[in-house]
Amino acid sequence: MRTPHVTRSVRPARALAGTLLAASLALAGCGGAGDTDGGSAKSAADAPVGPTGAGGGRADGAKAVRGAPRLAPDAIIRTASLTVEVKDVSKALAAARTATGDAGGYVGTENTSRDRHGHEHTRVVLRVPTGKYDEVLAGLQGTGRVVHRTAKAVDVTDQVVDVDSRITSQRASVARIRALMDKADKLSDVVTLEGELSSRQADLEALLARQSSLKDRTSLATITLSLSRTPVREASGDGSPGFADALVGGWHAFVTVLRWIALALGAVLPFAALAALLALVWLRVVRPRLPRRAGPAPVTATPGPLPSARPVESGQAGRK
Repeated sequence: MRTPHVTRSVRPARALAGTLLAASLALAGCGGAGDTDGGSAKSAADAPVGPTGAGGGRADGAKAVRGAPRLAPDAIIRTASLTVEVKDVSKALAAARTATGDAGGYVGTENTSRDRHGHEHTRVVLRVPTGKYDEVLAGLQGTGRVVHRTAKAVDVTDQVVDVDSRITSQRASVARIRALMDKADKLSDVVTLEGELSSRQADLEALLARQSSLKDRTSLATITLSLSRTPVREASGDGSPGFADALVGGWHAFVTVLRWIALALGAVLPFAALAALLALVWLRVVRPRLPRRAGPAPVTATPGPLPSARPVESGQAGRK
């Protein structure tokens, strides 16, 4: 006989739980937009109330605003690019590494190459704490002759404040969804809440990653250092080229000509080899198999009859 009574009491409870669940989801959906205002209202409500009087409320409000926590003025991303000509690239690079390590930083990307003259060029990325940024940069400039220098500072305080506020709101939203999951007794409600929790957890992780990136870029400054060897410039006293300069220039020209000749021979060699192979095939294989043409018969000249001597008359002979 108690079963109907239990059924009647369970149905209103389930209906009430469904109503509360829908209301909680609606509130959680707009929690990201309303948590900031709610936090401000909560801060204002929790602020100590001073004595009432003429202008007392405004004065207390102004004090509460002024007393709000602010970030230290180090939410600035500092970057610099420096190109220096030095006498010894290896020593300058070792000095830069030492200075970076002493400042509490580390060496990031490093690229080293050599040009056709054998001169070494190095490009290295240094990460140093912002408090040691100016000191390290000044030390790097003193290692040689500065050819190029750029420095940039970007204030990201607004981004840091916004990300921190959104993380606080998102964490509160995730906590509310988890609390609702603990109270849910229907499978459909649990599935819906799990989807909401997964989405909000992903948003929270993205915000945390952005916060970590901002913290890294604001706590460590980035210096891109390019080191190259100082070019050697030798000339005669009057500024005009001398015999040694002419000799060096002629030698370079001679080597350049030989190099171009070698390149030309290398480019022609495959074609010459192919032509020689075709000529050999023609002479050894194709030409012997061609039918020979009969040449014209040689013309032999036959001697004609010899001229006969004319008979001499007797009268003429006597006269002679």
